[in-house]
Amino acid sequence: MKNLIARFVKDESGATAIEYGLIAAGISLAIIAVVNGIGSKLNGAFSSINNSLK
Repeated sequence: MKNLIARFVKDESGATAIEYGLIAAGISLAIIAVVNGIGSKLNGAFSSINNSLK
């Protein structure tokens, strides 16, 4: 039983999957922030164009 617990503690095979998941989550948050910022600017630009056409 002691050997089984020691092997479980030393096993790091799942750690890389968690790290890749965290990296993917960080990248997706950055993409969402950039798209949200661009969307606000585009909305302002189209509103300005709409007002100038009226």
